[in-house]
Amino acid sequence: MSPSPSSRILLMLAVALPAAGPAFGQQAEKPAAGEFAVRGQREARSIKYGDWQKICFKPGGAKMTCRTTIRGDFETGQPAVRLHVVEREGSGRARLQLFLPVGLSIPPGVKVAVDKGTAYKIPFSWCLTNTCIAGDAANPALLRAMETGKQLTVEVVDTNLLAVTTALPLTQFAAARKGAPMQVFDQQIDE
Repeated sequence: MSPSPSSRILLMLAVALPAAGPAFGQQAEKPAAGEFAVRGQREARSIKYGDWQKICFKPGGAKMTCRTTIRGDFETGQPAVRLHVVEREGSGRARLQLFLPVGLSIPPGVKVAVDKGTAYKIPFSWCLTNTCIAGDAANPALLRAMETGKQLTVEVVDTNLLAVTTALPLTQFAAARKGAPMQVFDQQIDE
């Protein structure tokens, strides 16, 4: 009796794919509960970052909401990463949002760390046809570290289970966040 077509495909994959285990003499690191074991790591393709900017929105009668943001683009001009720290006047809280290209593994989320310090996990909220958005309440310790740090490392996992990293410059972050907005959009609402 010959094997079924699906058994043959599995057998061919098992023969064609190399084992993803540790090298001889090394122990495999076990991922924490709910995390994925990555197969390797790589830097993101060359990304050019712009300057940090603060843009605010003042809807008629409501409190102003400001967004301190930076954008990085690939050499092709396509957006690679955009980070927003969103704060509403008088709330004392902030939200961190990252806009990243599609083609990433969603369950692991995004890890961010300032100067190789404590890593914070930001879950993906949703994906559109051209971007995936990760967002969560910003930890105050992370924001303080961003104000004094040199770079923010962003790590995602691609669909090949490779950890992909990039480093965003933080040298202008504190000045942009604490300073006056570059632009304020005053929105009047007619009722």
